[in-house]
Amino acid sequence: MKDLFNLNDIIENDSATIITTKEINSYGLHRSILKKLVSDGKISKYSKGIYIKNNSWEDDFQLLQLKYPKGIYSHNTALYLLGYSDRTPALFTMTFPHGYNTSSLANEPIEKKQSIKEFYNLGIIEIKDFSGNLVKVYELEKTLCDMMRGNKKDIEVITSAFKRYSASKNKNIPKLMKYAKLLKVTSKIQPYLEVLL
Repeated sequence: MKDLFNLNDIIENDSATIITTKEINSYGLHRSILKKLVSDGKISKYSKGIYIKNNSWEDDFQLLQLKYPKGIYSHNTALYLLGYSDRTPALFTMTFPHGYNTSSLANEPIEKKQSIKEFYNLGIIEIKDFSGNLVKVYELEKTLCDMMRGNKKDIEVITSAFKRYSASKNKNIPKLMKYAKLLKVTSKIQPYLEVLL
């Protein structure tokens, strides 16, 4: 019962809305008591090893990344999280390493992208999402270049993002051009820079 008391203290006092089995283990508590808390209606199971406190706000950005730790928020979703798009994504775009088994994503609200290891690891940062939780996302310059790759492009979102970028004090054109060269989109990026800068 001591374990249950300690965990109840964590549930009541901790401002976080998510509890993981890993976190419970770090407190020296046995994970079996999580079943008891689920049956008591204090928490709900979200997925393997991830639980949500009942009557709390669900942070989908954090939950999906906890469930799929290899997924990095990218493209439209990254622009939204970074404050360079006002369009709430209909699906959460996440990039996974090439070869990652994405069959488990079939019923998730995720638009999946895959990237070779060299590009997958390029430009990953951690930022606070709108609920104040840390999530992994590609930095802005990498995201702008990713948006230019492939045949399907949302020109309206891209143009808006570049306008904000050109007005930003934090823009880093050398970094943008470095990514553009690596990702082979220099010729696609240049027209936006010529018009906006």
